[in-house]
Amino acid sequence: MDFSGALPTFLITLREGTEATLVVGIVLAYLSKAKQSFLNKWVYLGVVAGLFASSIMGGVAQKLIGVFSGTVYYLTKGIFSFAAILMLSWMLIWMTQQAKTLRHQVQSSIEGALSGSEKNKAGWALFTLISVAVLREGAETVLFIAGTFSPDQTQSGLSQYAPAIGCAFGIAAAIALGVAIFKFGMKLDIRAFFEILGIVLVLIVSGLVITSLAAFDLANTIDKVFNPITQSYEFLNPPSKYVSWFVLGPQVTDTSGFMPADKLPGIIFATLFGYSDKLYATQVVGYFIFLFTIGTLYFRSLSGKSLMPQRVFRRIRRTRKTS
Repeated sequence: MDFSGALPTFLITLREGTEATLVVGIVLAYLSKAKQSFLNKWVYLGVVAGLFASSIMGGVAQKLIGVFSGTVYYLTKGIFSFAAILMLSWMLIWMTQQAKTLRHQVQSSIEGALSGSEKNKAGWALFTLISVAVLREGAETVLFIAGTFSPDQTQSGLSQYAPAIGCAFGIAAAIALGVAIFKFGMKLDIRAFFEILGIVLVLIVSGLVITSLAAFDLANTIDKVFNPITQSYEFLNPPSKYVSWFVLGPQVTDTSGFMPADKLPGIIFATLFGYSDKLYATQVVGYFIFLFTIGTLYFRSLSGKSLMPQRVFRRIRRTRKTS
């Protein structure tokens, strides 16, 4: 049985889940320090609500893709993949910039919630804070899973649901990590932890570019037409395109001879980083453009620099003044 599909979802949920767990831990620690532990139940209810809403989103996304076939299936899958690329990239950069002030921001939100005169209002405010934090991380994971994976009918038993299994283990590992940090005082360099996972996430999201372009190409392909005379479908050789200008271009790599994408170790790289043993020009160009762009933004955010060089801002200001 092949469980390689669990690797990317495990890493995604581990990172996103750890972010949510840190928020929950900060809230619980602050409530304990402020002697307001009676509000803890609202925090736990927020966690349950966020996980439940994320599960509903995941189920709807998988059902939405599962009911389609052919062109619509691949188009829907490509759209989900594209949405996952945008959301995961934005959250990666945003969270990296906000990491230094995360504790202060969360504590400010708690202080605002506790400043109300009614305990129920404070409880609902905490519930909203936690449920939104958990749902935000869950939504990113849902988009990634829906855009990249679906139950693999070529596998048997539990291996069909390897992505879901990886997701569950990632959540469990994130919770265990949070408990170890806040309950047992485990020392962990959170900054280094997120930086390493961030680099892996950049590579994972870059791989989504390859798979999303492949999905859009399949959605754009007409490989058979219905012949009203014979009342049957006839396959086209070569296939035609709905949108003539959108093509993957010529094939530029073929590594199927020594590392096929459906066998170890290629299958691990395929599920984790979007590896394909046959790549086409548009995929290669798109991959490296995205990797360079998002990688540059990520490392600029790590170093505390603005996402755009100052000369870009100066040019924008000059343009506004002259307009």
